[in-house]
Amino acid sequence: MRVSNVTVRKRLFFVLCGGLIIFLIIAARLGYVQFIIGDVLSKRAENSWSRDIPFEPKRGEILDRNGVALATNKSAPSIVVVPRQIKDPVETTKKLAPILNISEDKLLKILKKSSSKEHIRTEGIKITNEKAKQIRDLQLDGVYIAEDSKRFYPFGNYLSHVLGFAGIDNQGLNGLELYYDDQLKGKKGSVQYYSDAKGKRMPNIADDYTPPINGLNLKLTIDSRINTILERELNNAQAQYNPDSMIAIAENPNTGEILGMSSRPSFDPAEYRTVSPEIYNRNLPVWSNYEPGSTFKIITLAAALNEGLVDLNKESFNDDGAAEVAGARLRCWKRGGHGHQSFLEVVQNSCNPGFVELGNRLGKDRLFKYIRDFGFGSKTGIDLKGEGTGILFNMDRVGPVEQATTAFGQGVSVTPIQQVAAVSAAINGGILYQPYIAKEFVDPVTNEVVSRKTPIAKRRVISSETSKKVRDALESVVAQGTGRNAFVEGYRVGGKTGTAQKVKDGRYQENNFIVSFIGFAPADDPQIVVYVAVDNPKGTVQFGGTVAAPIVGNIIRDSMHVLGIPPRKNQIEKELRWPESPDVKVPNLVGLEKKDLQQMLDTFTIEYSGEGNTILDQSPKAGVKLKEGSKIRIYLGNKAENKLKK
Repeated sequence: MRVSNVTVRKRLFFVLCGGLIIFLIIAARLGYVQFIIGDVLSKRAENSWSRDIPFEPKRGEILDRNGVALATNKSAPSIVVVPRQIKDPVETTKKLAPILNISEDKLLKILKKSSSKEHIRTEGIKITNEKAKQIRDLQLDGVYIAEDSKRFYPFGNYLSHVLGFAGIDNQGLNGLELYYDDQLKGKKGSVQYYSDAKGKRMPNIADDYTPPINGLNLKLTIDSRINTILERELNNAQAQYNPDSMIAIAENPNTGEILGMSSRPSFDPAEYRTVSPEIYNRNLPVWSNYEPGSTFKIITLAAALNEGLVDLNKESFNDDGAAEVAGARLRCWKRGGHGHQSFLEVVQNSCNPGFVELGNRLGKDRLFKYIRDFGFGSKTGIDLKGEGTGILFNMDRVGPVEQATTAFGQGVSVTPIQQVAAVSAAINGGILYQPYIAKEFVDPVTNEVVSRKTPIAKRRVISSETSKKVRDALESVVAQGTGRNAFVEGYRVGGKTGTAQKVKDGRYQENNFIVSFIGFAPADDPQIVVYVAVDNPKGTVQFGGTVAAPIVGNIIRDSMHVLGIPPRKNQIEKELRWPESPDVKVPNLVGLEKKDLQQMLDTFTIEYSGEGNTILDQSPKAGVKLKEGSKIRIYLGNKAENKLKK
């Protein structure tokens, strides 16, 4: 059948249109691929060819408030292997295994894997620079050295529970290392090279380098000078008393900044695997819960004063040795009691029946309201992991006996950091601050402050007038009461002793106490609060005033020099008790002759330096008070030298 020309032209037209449409579709698709998703596809292709050698960032350093490095980094390269690029796995194994101290069987299995890259765990992670150089010199195909670092703690056990530690992958696992891991860890970098489907390196394509971003440096509120004093005193107490454990905290009461924190037992963060998890997982200053004993009386005192329920100087109390409460006989620590005394003497003598009376005046509701307002029964919010909450009586179960025992610190459970925060509020003017230990984050490159923490005032608990009365009363405790062993000549120190019987399986243990002391100075303008608790000291009378008070006194005395606070003359005179002897003021000896010192030999021990008969200088200077028998160093010369010196 013959087809007409019209039909042929129509068919050709449709074919042409169809071909044009197909061409347009193909062109559009090519344009879309080329111009719209070309970069994406190229990136995918590159990714399929590329292999990454990771470059770990350096963790941010942890510094004290003065810039002293407490946690830093040491170079520790890691080995990365690309099995597909290894031509002879057996020969590579023989060369590499002795350097890494790894079994040849284990290494050979790794080198024969079909994966794009492998780490040699754990023998090839964070190796020494010497080993890295040995491996680099071998020039082994498929074996790469990735820049890496490991955490370094220059002072060993120092601040171990506070700092915590980082793991083999530089991740924070404990302490501040864990709490601020996101800020400290930084962001990984890499060297990216290109390989074919068989894993062989493509020689004509340059490597891409993405530098790592190092973590932020963390500057703490800790003053390493003060913390060193804490560490020294705990070491001395450890040697003297061999206690089960100890804690020490120093805080600025006006801000909540932690100036020092230490505990025993401690550990070396770099060797945390060698100690029991019970040691490194328990930061005792924030974790431990125990009955506070008489240090808790500060809260009862502050509450009673703030409510106007007692006049410490004008009101009196008779202590016959015990208080009868709902059929229970609550004894004073002193057998037979303290007799007739003012309420200021009740505080000085840490008289339990006297504080039962203050608790009765407050009543259950007001007493426990103040206790909670001072922060007990809830976390302080300090920026450390594992903080405890303490244990208070359920109000439905608080009867007369529970109210009475709570008033003098028995039957409740608190944490050390709660006590420090609460006592700071009692003596700083009445404001409860949240304690904190991270001061600011700093860019390691520019040294600019990225973020800074500021003091957080939670609430006013007592009035500033009440706070002053508390300070005055606690200063008298140190000068004239149970805290005399914390007295520091030239500095107004206030504080309170604590002796708490330990509880096990619901029963009090015999001859097993936690003895403590919390002190502050200067009493008229507190700049530091120090709390020390010693768990079951051996070979001594277990009283807070005997064991813990002298430790706090030593810490405060040396911390005053660190803080640049000069001695003052307006402190309360220390009340001496047998066998204490009064301190003797050093006279001015400069200008005297050596023969004039004969009468001094009965009071002081004299040491001489230099030649001659005339005293040119002395140490300590005139006016300083010393114990009888203390040493004075005399610097001798002749009269001409003395005139020249003048």
